[in-house]
Amino acid sequence: MTPPPPVALVTGSTSGIGAAIARRLSKDGFSVVVHSRSSAAAGHALADELGSAVYVQADLANDADRVKLVRDAVGTWGRLDVLVNNAGISRVIPHADLSAATPEIWQELYDVNVVAPFRLVAEAETALRQAARQGRPGCIVNISSHAGVRPKGASIPYAASKAALTHLTRLLALSLAPDIRVNAVAPGLVDTPLTADWTEARQLWKERAPMHRAATPEDIAQAVAMLVASEYVTGEILLSDGGLNLT
Repeated sequence: MTPPPPVALVTGSTSGIGAAIARRLSKDGFSVVVHSRSSAAAGHALADELGSAVYVQADLANDADRVKLVRDAVGTWGRLDVLVNNAGISRVIPHADLSAATPEIWQELYDVNVVAPFRLVAEAETALRQAARQGRPGCIVNISSHAGVRPKGASIPYAASKAALTHLTRLLALSLAPDIRVNAVAPGLVDTPLTADWTEARQLWKERAPMHRAATPEDIAQAVAMLVASEYVTGEILLSDGGLNLT
């Protein structure tokens, strides 16, 4: 009897990096739970495209929605093997404009970029540990940012929230091992509709990054897939910025 395919929940997966991750994991044999806060039509369309997939809508700023998302994901196929915390938000604020980085903006970014991934992990822990009993450790991949590693980024609150997510990754790797592995991918500039008009950043990557280009969403999805495929790597932050950090 053929065993059921493993299941992956990918947050923020109706476009951009998240959609590329969902497609890659589906190609690698996973049943996929697609998620977004508001783009339900795109979510259902992607789930239909992937075949063995469902779409769940949830606002990750709301804790009840976080709990429901994980419970719906686990309930669909009775298991959860991989959680990819891709959903995140940003605010563009010049780093020198301290007064513009209001407490409300700090709270908003931390709620979605740090607290939500932690809460999803906490809710998914039991299912991910159960997955480990099937022969492979459960797996969590957080999507951080090079702004969480270097003093860069769209704003100081955004960069600080991604730095917190990076450190959270290492803390969870220690706390959840050996049943659950926890790693992160930290992209630099990624070629998406959101960054289409980031002319200065695009020029920076073209001129200074050893790879002379921004990443594609598929590049980041490949990095995620590598971490998912490993059964040994944990606590690592895979900086995926085309080598810009070397310059």
